[in-house]
Amino acid sequence: MDCISKRACEITPFLVMDILEKAQQMEREGRSIIHMEIGEPDFDTPECIKKACCKALEKGETHYTHSLGIPELREAISKYHKDRYSVDVDPGRIIVTQGTSPAMLLLFTFILDQGDNIIVSDPCYACYSNFISFAGAEANSITTYEEDGFQFRPEEIAKAINSKTKAILINSPSNPTGTLLSPERMAKIAKLGPWIISDEIYHGLVYGEQEHSILEYTDHAFVLNGFSKLFAMTGWRLGYLIAPEKYIRPMQKLCQNFFISANSMAQRAGVAALTESWDDVNRIKDIYDTRRKFILKRLREIGFDIKVEPTGAFYVLVNMKHLALKFDGSSLKLAFDILEKAGIGVTPGIDFGEGAEGYIRLSYANSIENLTEGMNRLEKYVKENS
Repeated sequence: MDCISKRACEITPFLVMDILEKAQQMEREGRSIIHMEIGEPDFDTPECIKKACCKALEKGETHYTHSLGIPELREAISKYHKDRYSVDVDPGRIIVTQGTSPAMLLLFTFILDQGDNIIVSDPCYACYSNFISFAGAEANSITTYEEDGFQFRPEEIAKAINSKTKAILINSPSNPTGTLLSPERMAKIAKLGPWIISDEIYHGLVYGEQEHSILEYTDHAFVLNGFSKLFAMTGWRLGYLIAPEKYIRPMQKLCQNFFISANSMAQRAGVAALTESWDDVNRIKDIYDTRRKFILKRLREIGFDIKVEPTGAFYVLVNMKHLALKFDGSSLKLAFDILEKAGIGVTPGIDFGEGAEGYIRLSYANSIENLTEGMNRLEKYVKENS
């Protein structure tokens, strides 16, 4: 690959986008495609949020804001953490960003030096390792297991910690598994010594359980979160980072140089999300739960063994190794075959690490009608290819 910089060449593709773009091409050619590959809410942003943005536009709130974010939004985020987790987060510890991905880039750029490592789970969100390597460090992957709900085992993390370990990265509820870390394991991980980076972007989308913030267990932590998933605001690009107070000023300097500030109108919308939209959010959450139960039932009817039910986000990671055998175990080739023969967009497990090779991630962020059709198509595909 012809790149000017070495680090640009080393970035791996986000395979789910390859699947999505192929699916979109097939749709343009007249094919019917059921999208279960992309992790994006299919709901429109709640009306109160959109109105807050329009109001800000009408009032001329279209200029640069404070580089850390408008005070009203940081105060609303602080109150949200107090109400939900009973933790005190001073608004001065919050940095508002143009989405959670920029918050991640900001954080990794800040804490990592050449040769450092961050412990991550395998499988994990596909882009973590690329953020880490772009900052000159390495992702130290620890395999997790399906029968264990893909949870980190604290004792395995302890074995992997070395003198170059800067942090342990957790994501609960998790992408791609949809499972949660237990409070007991979170508490043990918090005591292991390195910084904890907690990606809490799927908080709020939890069914029958209660998610926990790392801040309930330790202040030796950084929290990543945003508005994309819970509030159906992916295109608004609004996220935030919570950091220890002593690091805010040096991180602010990076914000001022690289980002200036987050979108002013989106920030006003974020305030409305946290203060006005909960009836809409709870309605959407109930619909996700209905879809989750439906898809788990159908997967079991088709013959898939779901060892630990996912209770968060909107994903199911399904073991399809027996189907991948005809492709030498490749989940990527299997995903393209399912797309071509069944007209279902799915995400190959290898996108999330070697530990998910042979698995397929299904997203239920789609209507129950489309999910019904998708499961019917998948059942037919399995019967014809087993």
